[in-house]
Amino acid sequence: MHELLDASAVTLARWIRQRKLSPRELLEALIARIAAVNPAINAVIAERHEAARAEARAAEDRVMHEPADALPPLLGLPYTAKEYISARGMPLSAGIWSRRHIRADTDAETVARLGRAGAILVGITNVPEGGLWMETYNDVYGRTHNPWNLAHTAGGSSGGEGAIVASGGVAFGLGADVGGSIRIPAAFCGCVGHKPTGRMVPNTGFWPEPSGELSAYLVCGPLTRRVEDIHPILSVLAGHDQVDTVVQDWPLERPADVDLRGVTVYPMPGNGRIWIREPMRRAVDKAATALADRGAAIGSLDHRKLRNAFPIWSAMMSLSGSPPYSEILGGGQPVAVLRELARLALGRSRHTLPAVLVVGLENLSNYFTGSKHQLLAVGKALQAELEAALGPRGVLLFPPYSRPAPRHTYPLLTPFDFVCTGLFNVLEFPSTTVPVLWHEGLPVGVQVIGRRGNDGLTIAAAQAIEDAFGGWRRANPRLPDAA
Repeated sequence: MHELLDASAVTLARWIRQRKLSPRELLEALIARIAAVNPAINAVIAERHEAARAEARAAEDRVMHEPADALPPLLGLPYTAKEYISARGMPLSAGIWSRRHIRADTDAETVARLGRAGAILVGITNVPEGGLWMETYNDVYGRTHNPWNLAHTAGGSSGGEGAIVASGGVAFGLGADVGGSIRIPAAFCGCVGHKPTGRMVPNTGFWPEPSGELSAYLVCGPLTRRVEDIHPILSVLAGHDQVDTVVQDWPLERPADVDLRGVTVYPMPGNGRIWIREPMRRAVDKAATALADRGAAIGSLDHRKLRNAFPIWSAMMSLSGSPPYSEILGGGQPVAVLRELARLALGRSRHTLPAVLVVGLENLSNYFTGSKHQLLAVGKALQAELEAALGPRGVLLFPPYSRPAPRHTYPLLTPFDFVCTGLFNVLEFPSTTVPVLWHEGLPVGVQVIGRRGNDGLTIAAAQAIEDAFGGWRRANPRLPDAA
């Protein structure tokens, strides 16, 4: 049993093809694992066990009757997806109370591609209300907890994915990232997360539907147990679908083909404005040393131009053509901030405090339209400058957050710290987050960032870091009275 909870997705897929593992046996083991851990972490908010069992039986039939080299690459691997990603018949509330009865009537392109590759969707995971927050809780499904310490946040917005993958409940998870929503949960929960290059993966079937440049900044991608799992999953997800018009067919280099002896590593423990705590700095230093031990050269970059990370992210998001966040929360009608704050004080609001505060920030930013266009130009110039500095074989090491997973609600005290990840969304750079160490019982990760299209390079560097420090290990969350 434990080997099924601890093995990489690549290993599980190989065992299935070799007929050493039955898809039905794997599915039942992971359904049992979800049942064991979910009462503590509240990560999975809807299940499709019977449909998954039928798909596992079909996968087993293929294994028994088709040659191994003809089988799809992810055959029999159970996974979960965050609730913003449509899956036919499954909840699509986005954590918004007024949408609590909404169900998806079709599969997102990412879900359809994973299905064609043989993966089996077993459930849908929790998200923050409206998606733009680094804690996963809402009035529909409640709060998701960090599997290493239930008093701490699992991150957001793919917090449910981070928590269940870290707990060994699925072979991998499908998340989405517009400001750190894959990388922050991966870092907080101690698993691996990859934000692909912008425009690599279609967002067809995501809610709310991204259009224009927003579909370049928002990218779906995997959360995994091991770094080796990323490339096979990303290979399935990537590529044009003829619907999401911003998508490009980026080349995807195999990480195994990357020679780190030709790589330059730029460790950067922060942007000079966010207070980065010592464990995060230590993780960056250790990761740089691990890559140097593999033959990489260590370089340096000036961080001063990253100081305006939040204004750049905010301006570029605002000008991306995205629907107003206020109207997303309000079901097409703007949310009245002062009224909702009063209702929150009286315990009568169906919105969460972070969601209302984000609306307030959005409203405030509307007074600075002129400066937004200036910041858009600054962001584009920074993209070009960093790509030139990194070159085809350079990676930047950067903390995914200011500190290890905070206690619940504490992110409200530092609402802008997500720009450690968010800046790289609007720059459209690929970024792989991998665990490096544990501090006071909580995982500490580092993100490996490259220029656009260099996903294979960031994954290869993350693999070397995982090799050096061991990477993911399974969390075993339990309710206090079950200890």
